[in-house]
Amino acid sequence: MSKIISLANQKGGVGKTTTSINLAAALAQQKKKVLLVDADPQANASSGLGIEIRDLENTIYECLINGIDPHTAVVQTSVENLYLIPSHIDLVGAEIEMLNIDNRETLLKNILSQVRSEYDYILIDCSPSLGLITVNALTASDSVIIPVQCEFFALEGIAKLLNTIKIIKSKLNPSLQIEGFLLTMYDNRLRLSNQVYEEVKRHFGDLVFNSVISRNVRLSEAPSHGMSVLEYDPQSKGAQNYISLAKELIRRQQ
Repeated sequence: MSKIISLANQKGGVGKTTTSINLAAALAQQKKKVLLVDADPQANASSGLGIEIRDLENTIYECLINGIDPHTAVVQTSVENLYLIPSHIDLVGAEIEMLNIDNRETLLKNILSQVRSEYDYILIDCSPSLGLITVNALTASDSVIIPVQCEFFALEGIAKLLNTIKIIKSKLNPSLQIEGFLLTMYDNRLRLSNQVYEEVKRHFGDLVFNSVISRNVRLSEAPSHGMSVLEYDPQSKGAQNYISLAKELIRRQQ
């Protein structure tokens, strides 16, 4: 049974796209067939996997607005078992265009239902906002992973996201679950990182992943080479962290 997971946090810079790319690559390395959906107009997940957006005819934008067959937008990445529906800057205006479409909150759900049976995991990289496209992503998902940066204002904004999830559960997607909170940019030498981890753990208990993503230079270098960190430096701490996360996620499904 395939699983659709959104990666969401309206706070920017928390490692959402980094996690989307590298968790997708790590799941693919574990012999899972993965589709990554780039639902962020910045299209960083697309370029971070080496996809040249200017050369593409079809993206998630055409699927949402023109109703094209999502199979025509899927591209094979350089990672075996990892496929991508890329994003485009045009997605910025999509939320306005979607206002005229009936059942606009379920557009992405209908799109992914056409390809769902072909993948083990579908990951959706959401934009750092709680707009209509993020609402679409959460409505289409079985669960949501919430990356949380290990810094002073880490928990700021989580209440808003949790409230949005609650509304979507009550109105649009009753089966939506929180898959887990993922601590990113963790540095065990810093007291603050440990304090944030303890506070998130105290608030959310078993919902917090045991795997944490450490601060790692290789992680920030990899996207500029159009690669996941697993391709760029498989021995790096960042690569090992994401392999650990992928294994933990797979164990949860068993």
